[in-house]
Amino acid sequence: MTTSIFVNVPVRDLAAAMAYYKALGFEHNPQFTDETAASIVISDTIYVMLLTYEKFQGFSKKPIPDFNNEIGALYALSRDSREAVDAIAAAALKAGGTEQRDPDDYGFMYSRAIADLDGHVWEYVYMDMAQFPSE
Repeated sequence: MTTSIFVNVPVRDLAAAMAYYKALGFEHNPQFTDETAASIVISDTIYVMLLTYEKFQGFSKKPIPDFNNEIGALYALSRDSREAVDAIAAAALKAGGTEQRDPDDYGFMYSRAIADLDGHVWEYVYMDMAQFPSE
């Protein structure tokens, strides 16, 4: 079996969160979607599980932080080019996301950090290792 990753995030409004990720070009898997959860398909091996707060609390008894004021993780997702980073960032902003800082440009790496509707920060990254600085 291929190793996959399932990132579970709590969301306040499941329908709004699903619409946000659809606006970024991602579909949901109806097989793992109901009124409490939605499986967002990023790739064949990457999935984001949007869980209502009540559903999320079934997996963890720790309090859910206010992601607009606290952070527990940054999720980085690679793109194929700088233009693809800018395109998904533009789609995220249009769908209601918020830019977290100015774009980072290190020459070999370019990234943008966008918070989704619930404050979860996604970093969209392009890396060109041929441009990586040598000693």
